[in-house]
Amino acid sequence: MTLERQLRFWLGALAGFVLFLWLFKGVLLPFVAGIALAYLLDPLADRLEGWGLSRGLAALTIVLAIFVALVAGLILVVPLLGHQLAGLLDRLPSLFTRLQELVGPWFDGELRKLLGGDAKALEGGLQTALSQGAGWVTRVLQSLWNGGQAIVSVLSILVISPVVAAYMLVDWDRMIGLIDAWVPPRHRDTVRLLAGRMDDAVSGFVRGQVSVCIAMGIYYGLGLALVGLEFGLLIGMMSGLLGIIPYVGFGSGLVVGLIVALVQYWPDWHGLVMVAAIFAGGQALEGWILTPHWVGRSVGLHPVWLLFSLFAFGSLFGFVGMLVAVPASAAIGVLTRFAIDQYLASPFYTGATPPGAAETPDG
Repeated sequence: MTLERQLRFWLGALAGFVLFLWLFKGVLLPFVAGIALAYLLDPLADRLEGWGLSRGLAALTIVLAIFVALVAGLILVVPLLGHQLAGLLDRLPSLFTRLQELVGPWFDGELRKLLGGDAKALEGGLQTALSQGAGWVTRVLQSLWNGGQAIVSVLSILVISPVVAAYMLVDWDRMIGLIDAWVPPRHRDTVRLLAGRMDDAVSGFVRGQVSVCIAMGIYYGLGLALVGLEFGLLIGMMSGLLGIIPYVGFGSGLVVGLIVALVQYWPDWHGLVMVAAIFAGGQALEGWILTPHWVGRSVGLHPVWLLFSLFAFGSLFGFVGMLVAVPASAAIGVLTRFAIDQYLASPFYTGATPPGAAETPDG
């Protein structure tokens, strides 16, 4: 009965937490962002506190620095990215038309020899697909742009999130100690072990991967802009942002960059080579230097599981769900591995008789 009551309690707590997220998902964004910011910056606050600053002064210094950097980024970078995104939306139909013109002669040439009369049908199918694809991509980008404008225009993210982060940084250690005191003493060691594993997984991935994404977004954006690629800064920054999912940022940026380069530079192939070289160098930099040193190789988050969690939590709770997807998936992974370890060590799996249990003869 004790195990049954515990199971009911934790399932009820989980259901209550999910219901809370679903009911208040419309107002949680600045608070979740502030808590996430405090979690990411807590080690820095501890270091400043070790240098002699009080906890409150360390938290205030960090939050003010982050706020100034965020405002500077909004003033300097966001208008430029917004201008490029608006230009991309205007140019997208013509880009697809130009791509169709470049691909069309290939259907009349080599592919016709291979497929005979079927080449025309395939060409018509490709033209239809390109036209529909252009309309779909335009609608998606416009919805993202409109949503991005709405998010940026909401001053609560800029005002409330730093305030929440400051209060959380000041009270972080006391809050963790209070939560630790709530845990029943007989389970405290196990809970601390699981919490430590979750923290290692989340901090190892989030802090490291966010740093990698920022570095790669700057690298790709500046590199593509320097070679003169249209919308290069936007493509590079988006590639870095999507890099939170391993290989997705690199792959999507490479494909979009090569398509834009093909339309912009053809028949000169030097532009294609430069774009490909930038992404190849970026992949080498990320895979051989940044990720091993900043993220590590054993954070316990498989790319497929991470991708699924981002889509699942995003569809359920919107942008707030995407913010909690990584820590939630890391926690689920840690709990799942712990449950599997408990199962493998249990008498149910090993077939051993529990201590004190009476053995029954076979048959």
